[in-house]
Amino acid sequence: MSLEVFSLKGQRALVTGGGTGIGLGISKAIIEAGGKVIITGRREAVLQEAVKTLGKNASYRVNDITDRASIPTLVESIETEEGAIDILVNNAGIHHKAWAQETSDEDFERIIQTNLISVFSLTRECAKYMLKRKKGSIIMIGSMAGLFGIDRVIAYSVSKTALTGLVNSLTTEYAKDNVRVNAIAPGWITSNMFLNAINKDEARKQQITNRIAMDHFGTTEDIGNSAVFLSSKAAKYITGVILPVDGGATINF
Repeated sequence: MSLEVFSLKGQRALVTGGGTGIGLGISKAIIEAGGKVIITGRREAVLQEAVKTLGKNASYRVNDITDRASIPTLVESIETEEGAIDILVNNAGIHHKAWAQETSDEDFERIIQTNLISVFSLTRECAKYMLKRKKGSIIMIGSMAGLFGIDRVIAYSVSKTALTGLVNSLTTEYAKDNVRVNAIAPGWITSNMFLNAINKDEARKQQITNRIAMDHFGTTEDIGNSAVFLSSKAAKYITGVILPVDGGATINF
């Protein structure tokens, strides 16, 4: 088998939240596989710094994913000015740590709007072009919190669990036009968001470590490599999959 099946040469990816953490790791991996990347986020300084790191095959657009009215214009401008979006990685998301009884309606709605509704809106707009071209790869970034129960993340958990339904439904609608829809469910990855969440809670950190069969946290590179695989020709017959990248945490006792 030629390693060319893993190449993303000639492919262009839109990665939301691509300036930091897992999004930046995914962007790096796509570029290393020969692709080009457009990253989005709210903070221009962060995006500019990320593009410096990523190099000449990266560009950025300042965008707040929760501003859903801006999404059609964002997608149209990229398609017109930079070229076809072959790969969409829905990575942008926010977290809220609180017991269910301490989670307000406003907190819950804010997480759902960002992690689910905005994801659907962007996916729908990108898919309009992909379906016409009869090719494309759409990747959702899920979570362990969408695969089993974790306390104090009720809104986040619901938003990530709902992505499974989104993947399932879109797969059945898009597959006939060769647009594949998959999700990656990262385990505990050494991103800033994760480290900020656990460094203040040593008991929870130990609980997480005990759960991981491989006995260590993953890296953003692990998620990036998985995104490359799912976007490549090597995965051309894979759609509708929720891929845990978790060191065995999902099945460990």
